[in-house]
Amino acid sequence: MSHPASDRQLSPARVLRARNAVAAVFALNGLAVASWMARIPEVRDLLEITPSELGRLLLALAVGSIVALPTSGLVVNRIGAARTVAGGSLLVGAGLTLAGVGSDALLNVPVTAAGLVLIGYGSGSWDVAMNVEGAAVERLLGRTVMPRFHAAFSLGTVAGAGLGAGAAAAAVPVAVHLGVIGAGVATGAVIATRSFLPRTVEVDDDGVAAPNVSVWTAWREPRTLLIGLMVMCFALIEGIANDWLALGLVDGYDTSNAMGAVGFAVFVAAMTIGRTAGTQLIDRYGRLPVLRVSGVLAAGGVLLVVFGGSLPLAAVGIVIWGFGAALGFPLGMSAASDDPRRAAVRVSVVASIGYTAFLAGPPILGYIGDHEGVLRALLAVAVAATIGTLAAPAAREQKPSSERVESGVRD
Repeated sequence: MSHPASDRQLSPARVLRARNAVAAVFALNGLAVASWMARIPEVRDLLEITPSELGRLLLALAVGSIVALPTSGLVVNRIGAARTVAGGSLLVGAGLTLAGVGSDALLNVPVTAAGLVLIGYGSGSWDVAMNVEGAAVERLLGRTVMPRFHAAFSLGTVAGAGLGAGAAAAAVPVAVHLGVIGAGVATGAVIATRSFLPRTVEVDDDGVAAPNVSVWTAWREPRTLLIGLMVMCFALIEGIANDWLALGLVDGYDTSNAMGAVGFAVFVAAMTIGRTAGTQLIDRYGRLPVLRVSGVLAAGGVLLVVFGGSLPLAAVGIVIWGFGAALGFPLGMSAASDDPRRAAVRVSVVASIGYTAFLAGPPILGYIGDHEGVLRALLAVAVAATIGTLAAPAAREQKPSSERVESGVRD
């Protein structure tokens, strides 16, 4: 039987400080990503590009993430979650600044794309590390909290979308807006990681360090791959809204860029509520029933957005869509982390598969948008919801191979 060496020595107050720090870096990650996404309609106008060209530009963000994710689990194992998050946040801050300057001051697509690659690479490594740290905190607390960390991410996106809408309405230059946000999130994340859990080494009962788990072994596990497929589908459900919802409302309902940003803010607000309230549903009913209901809600919500015919009905659909998108990704991360000894490598595999949604989504949606309109292109969400629901049984709860630590930590 194996035990994390430091788990037996951590005080409840120390674990709670780590919990708050994890929530903070989730929120800052959401703030950074949403700040960029809220300005996408204006960036499209500044660069004078078509939907398919915008899709290719957004592909740069996904490319950065895909490059980072396959090895991020190994990086976390080697240097720890805190250093990985801190380094990733610095790259994200630099990327936001560069993307803002490229799209606004220079009106240059390649420079903007370079900034997006930095954002994608930084956020990809940051994402895996904060989920691994969150899973460790969840195990120590002895109850479901991962969706609340992702709720903090969503809260950060609400703030980012709100600030983006306000900046667009006030005609704040994109370069100024993204530069300020970039500096702020990098500083905040570096400070927060100082309260992460101390790095631990898995040891057996004789105090001998356990061998490192190969990431390639995780790539051969059918359950891990199916969890990755499910996460990919729910990432697509969320990612389509992130990239295209504001633009779909602007083009499909002939509304302003600021109102499109408001629609995106409604979506992320609904996700935040779903993630905050969803922990009780998960503890009561389990992962699988919650995932199945989530898929139905996402599909129904996007159908109402596309075919509602009016902004009020579309707003209702956005809320339902947001509820459906809320829990799939965090539950996938929890499922990949059921065994703490394999959490880092499995989370990196699941995240790598999941983030292919951001690689394939922009060009596919851009192509459909060119031929059918951006609003109709959102129907891809219903397809993703169906596939994700079918893959959901892989995320059923499993007991870890190592003994679970019951710390009795409570709020």
